[in-house]
Amino acid sequence: MQTPRLHQDTIDRVKERADIVDVISEKVVLRKRGKDFLGLCPFHEEKSPSFTVSPSKQMYYCFGCQAGGNAIKFLMEVDKRPFADVVLDLARRYQVSVQTLEPEQQQEWQRGVALRDQLYEILAIAAGFYQHALRQSQGQQALEYLKTQRHLSEETIQQFQLGYAPVGWETLYSYLVEQKSYSVQLVEKAGLIKHRKTGDGYIDQFRDRLIIPIRDTQGRVIGFGGRTLADEQPKYLNSPETELFNKGKTLFALDKAKDAISKQDRAVVVEGYFDAIALHQSGITNAVASLGTALSLDQIRQLLRYTESKQIVLNFDADAAGTKAAERAIGEVADLAYKGQVQLRILNLPDGKDADEFLTKSDPETYHHLLTTAPLWIDWQIEQTLVNKDISQADQFQQVTGEIVNLLRNIDNQSTRTHYISQCAEKLSKGDARLVPLLVENLRTQVKRSQQPLAKGTTKTQQPQLLPIASERNLLEQAEALLLRIFLHAPEYRQAVVDSLEERDLLFCLSHHRFLWQQILELQESLTPHATSDLISLLQDRCVEFPNELALISHLFHLDEKTQQDLLRAEALIRAAAACLEEVQCEKHRRYCLEQWQKLASTDPERSQYYYHEFYSAQQRIKELKQQRQFNFLEVTQIGS
Repeated sequence: MQTPRLHQDTIDRVKERADIVDVISEKVVLRKRGKDFLGLCPFHEEKSPSFTVSPSKQMYYCFGCQAGGNAIKFLMEVDKRPFADVVLDLARRYQVSVQTLEPEQQQEWQRGVALRDQLYEILAIAAGFYQHALRQSQGQQALEYLKTQRHLSEETIQQFQLGYAPVGWETLYSYLVEQKSYSVQLVEKAGLIKHRKTGDGYIDQFRDRLIIPIRDTQGRVIGFGGRTLADEQPKYLNSPETELFNKGKTLFALDKAKDAISKQDRAVVVEGYFDAIALHQSGITNAVASLGTALSLDQIRQLLRYTESKQIVLNFDADAAGTKAAERAIGEVADLAYKGQVQLRILNLPDGKDADEFLTKSDPETYHHLLTTAPLWIDWQIEQTLVNKDISQADQFQQVTGEIVNLLRNIDNQSTRTHYISQCAEKLSKGDARLVPLLVENLRTQVKRSQQPLAKGTTKTQQPQLLPIASERNLLEQAEALLLRIFLHAPEYRQAVVDSLEERDLLFCLSHHRFLWQQILELQESLTPHATSDLISLLQDRCVEFPNELALISHLFHLDEKTQQDLLRAEALIRAAAACLEEVQCEKHRRYCLEQWQKLASTDPERSQYYYHEFYSAQQRIKELKQQRQFNFLEVTQIGS
């Protein structure tokens, strides 16, 4: 629900009615000193109180860190919440009627506020119900699981208010609707019950599951996570999206971690509920967990409110799924990271363990040391480009180099970029110091070229992505067939096809296309320049004697709706198809030069240098050819599909 724009009268009345001593005393222990109050500043560490609150001025001020302001600013700073949210909470607390700049929205907004308050109430009661069920006989298995398999103390179980959802289909439904008299509609909107798949009525959302309450930053229950105690799938089940709960914008345990994040100036993000709980139990209280979805930019921005240095450590599992999750999270925050607006680090624990497993066998100090030494995200990604790659193989070397260039091209700071270019060159050299200067120059040139602006009149969003090329043969098949089809069915473009092939010194590489082209050249001499049907008819007659070749080329003699449309763009398609043919030719040459360069690097430096220059020239030409193919018509033709 979008926060409305508040009328200035509402803001002024909140400022008048909100008692600053009343507001701050909920967060800070205040002692009377003369006309004012004194306490320890919540915004910085101090042993002697220098934080003063003035009832007469309705202001606070810290002589240590110079923080100051009114009640609204205090709550914004200490809770890291938006201005409008703070004003609305204070308005409810001090019974100030809310007016918006759009009067027609006021009634709708007030209904929304009332609904949210009811949902908070129902969810709090449900959390208590689940906690109680954990202590009953039916919850003993869940309690035993928490203590023996998860190694959680009684204090931790209570701190996180863990619970148990009984086996019955309608246990919570009966409690909330029949005993507590809440409406079915409200309980459903809270995400606690759902319609039966067959028949009438409702069933509980969670059944025979260990329950983990999910809270907002103010500590209010907004949803639940449920872990199965059997073999049921999914293993973890979250509340559905509701008025209060959006899992893509929520971080588990942030309500408990936010103060520690501020004090330690670092946030730790793990994948699972029990990873976060285990870390908190071990005294690492600046940990939060994502909720089974890719870490979003919204979640990252929430964390950034609490850390001045903007340091976030992702401690995801080291398996393939965890690596993919880390890469997705990096993708979300890459722009901020390149600009220095977030200091993102990646922690992979030894032996591929998650935080929960690691802490059962290692002490918190070891984990804390690994946190402080976790590599920056770009160092981690550089290492990932080399995982399971044999860079002595030309194609894998080329792939790794391309991925590294994509990483380095966005580094704005020149000295930082130079550092990483040198570091990557050393990795690619495989210990051969003689190759490092050559590799440095190669990487520097590729990075520089990749940073060059686009051609005038184009933007990144305007350029279509090239469709993936399945293989060189597939690309040849499509490009050669396109040229032949245009030649056969669009006589006015025949000379353009011939010129395009001759200018680039290109030949048809696939035997069946080469066969057809040879037949065309032999027949064309006896035909008028614009004959279409005659040429195709003669070719069909002539190819009857060659059934194997005819089977591969006969489709070129006919047009369907799509290929007829292609002829309307024949000129552009000829250029694109010719570029495809040349690109395949250059790719073969580049691969050969790379193999020779690597093979001769240690035995014949002079020849190796020659092949390096040839390799580099072919690489630049391939980039030019790819750009030539980047027209909008590529999205609707077969080339590169």
